[in-house]
Amino acid sequence: MRDFEQSLRNLTLAPYIVKAMALIGVKRRGGSNMFRHQLSTLAILLDYKIIDPVLLKAAVIHDLFEDAVGMPGVTQDEIVRLDSDGAAVYALVMEVTIRVADGIREPKSKYLLRIMQRGSPRAQLLKLADRISNLTALGFVHDVAFVKKYLEETRASVLPHAERVNANMFRELSDLVESRARLLSPTIGDTDR
Repeated sequence: MRDFEQSLRNLTLAPYIVKAMALIGVKRRGGSNMFRHQLSTLAILLDYKIIDPVLLKAAVIHDLFEDAVGMPGVTQDEIVRLDSDGAAVYALVMEVTIRVADGIREPKSKYLLRIMQRGSPRAQLLKLADRISNLTALGFVHDVAFVKKYLEETRASVLPHAERVNANMFRELSDLVESRARLLSPTIGDTDR
């Protein structure tokens, strides 16, 4: 725990948090905003005692180039200049960003499989933490079709690869998928959960 504390003591997140504040006005289906989701993703990585500074900094801005693109300060140059990790953080953020070619977004299943099958270890861990955050927030989403689609995407494209990446995160993801699915179709005798 002492090494964990020392690593965190040496971590500079402030410039990344300031960049992530561009996401405060971006609403989520569950009622929160994207800034809080960035910090939730960071907290999940810390909960798993992951102290890789590039990964933690990328977690704070991982949706910036999807949800705040074009806003002041949201450029490659701005991120790269934040600190000595800036270039690696930017590369990781772009690795987990949905690609757009000729105005067409990468299909979600292709995007998830790209990361989970061929992504860097950092990208895979970041995607698992992102999914845990999203699945947690999914309990506040009332659009049944969206929830079903999200659970199916997770089952098809994330869970088959998650255990290889991090067994504990795999267990949490599996439990979250199961609990969210139960909320959609509770069974008799299951009402006390």
